[in-house]
Amino acid sequence: MRLADVPRARRDADRVVLEGFHAVKHALRFGGELLGAWCADPEEIEALRVRLAPDVTLAPDVVDSESLASVVPRAQIVAVARRPRQSPPLEATGPEPVVLLEDPRHLGNLGACVRVAAAAGAAGLLTTGRQDPWHPDALRGSAGLHFALPVARIRTLEPGDRPLVALDPDGAPGRLPPRAVVAFGTERDGLSPELLARADQRLALPMRPGVSSLNLATAVAATLYSRRHNLP
Repeated sequence: MRLADVPRARRDADRVVLEGFHAVKHALRFGGELLGAWCADPEEIEALRVRLAPDVTLAPDVVDSESLASVVPRAQIVAVARRPRQSPPLEATGPEPVVLLEDPRHLGNLGACVRVAAAAGAAGLLTTGRQDPWHPDALRGSAGLHFALPVARIRTLEPGDRPLVALDPDGAPGRLPPRAVVAFGTERDGLSPELLARADQRLALPMRPGVSSLNLATAVAATLYSRRHNLP
């Protein structure tokens, strides 16, 4: 494919656009299939590959800097990958939790949650609402780590045998049970009453008095890493 096809790929449900070296690196590292990659400075990209990702093979097509900037401003490299076919997160058999984001609003923040979930070893990440978690802006926020774990949007949650844990300021400090679905709401409104009513447990993150909320990705990080270190 050609660099000129990138804008069309942004609207294609079977393809994803990767912006920047880290996004391309992670897609390749976790089995992504690139359909095309373009850069204006191949020596810079090769130096980054040698220093940061010697485990991957990358040979982008060379284009002029103006053409690259017209498609993706400020990125050293852009690529298009095939959207992977991933197993449903709730079907994972291990003890790791699944992250649920209820109607997330900001795509960059959504992507940051994917990045945290991948780093912390979550079994997957689900979203509800109108935002596509595979939007290019979310992929930029995740640095391409959508390829490291299952990421999907669902209409309604059917947790099956997994306990549903709601992050809620009115909950109590505690530990996540194995195989939990951990639900996070928006910074402004929190989780919906309907989801709170379904929760098997309400868990609160201890915060200093007067601090009303945490950034969504920060809350996901604090919760998942508390689990990894067995902190209440």
